[in-house]
Amino acid sequence: MPARRTSSGAALPICTACGTQYAGPRPDCPVCRDDRQYVPVAGQRWTTLAELRAAGHTAKFAEQGPEVLGIGTTESIAIGQRALLLRTTEGNILWDCPPYLDDSMAEAVADLGGITAIAISHPHFYSVMVEWAHAFDAPVHLHEADRSWVGRPDPALRFWSGETRRLTDELTLINPRIHFPGSAVLHWSAGGGALFSGDVLNVCPDCRWITVMHSYANHIPEHPDAVRRAAELLGRYRFERIYGAWWDRVVTADGNAVLRRSVDRYLAWEGATTHPTD
Repeated sequence: MPARRTSSGAALPICTACGTQYAGPRPDCPVCRDDRQYVPVAGQRWTTLAELRAAGHTAKFAEQGPEVLGIGTTESIAIGQRALLLRTTEGNILWDCPPYLDDSMAEAVADLGGITAIAISHPHFYSVMVEWAHAFDAPVHLHEADRSWVGRPDPALRFWSGETRRLTDELTLINPRIHFPGSAVLHWSAGGGALFSGDVLNVCPDCRWITVMHSYANHIPEHPDAVRRAAELLGRYRFERIYGAWWDRVVTADGNAVLRRSVDRYLAWEGATTHPTD
C-alpha cells in the first residue's frame, strides 16, 4: 500500500509540550492547561511538522513484541510518544500516534503493508493523528467521551461510544474510564492475548507491575472506585502481554495476574488509614 505525500498539515501549530496539533493558530493548548498535563514554566511554545522535519528528526522502528513494531523518533518530541504497529491477519493497525511523520517514515510503513485503521488510547496521544490518517487513507477511532479534546477536526475521525467497540474479529477497543472519561485500551485475542494500554494502564519500569493515575505529570492518583471498576471490566479478557506507552515497557507474561496484583496493591495503599514505615 503506497503512502500519500505527508505535507497536508505541515504548517499547522503543534504544542511543544504535549505534541497536539491544532487546526489553526491559538494562544494556548487546552490539553496542557488541563490538570493531567501542564504548561511549562517558560510558557506556551509552538512548532510545526515542517520545523520538526527541518530540525533533523528521524524515524525510529523497533520490535516490541510478536508482530508488534514500535514507531517513533530517535530524538524525543513532546512527551516522547511512540506508536505501535500491530501486524494482524486482517491488516495493520496503528495504536496511539507519535507527534511526527515525514515521507521516508510513511514509505517505510507502506513497505510493511500500510495501515488499515488507527486507534488511540487518550488525548495525550492524539498528536498528529490526522496527518497519519491522510497519509494512509485510514480512519481514526476515538471514544466519543473525549471528542472535546480534538484539536484538528477531520472526516477521518470516527467516534465510538459505550463500553466496547469491535474493530476486527481479533481486536476490541475497551473503555475503562480511567485517566480520561473516553480512555481506551485495545485487546488483541490472537495467541495468548495482549492488551495495549498507552498509559491508561502504565507499565512500570521493571515491567512486573502496572499503575494508574489521573495525572502522571502532577501526581494525582485515580479514584479507587474507578480503578476497581476498570479492573473488573478488563478482567473479562485474557492476555499474557501488556504493552505500555513507552519504548520497551512491556509485560511479557501473566498479564492478567500482573493486573490483579497491581490493582490490589494500589487499592490497599489508597484505602489504608495508616501506611507502613520505611
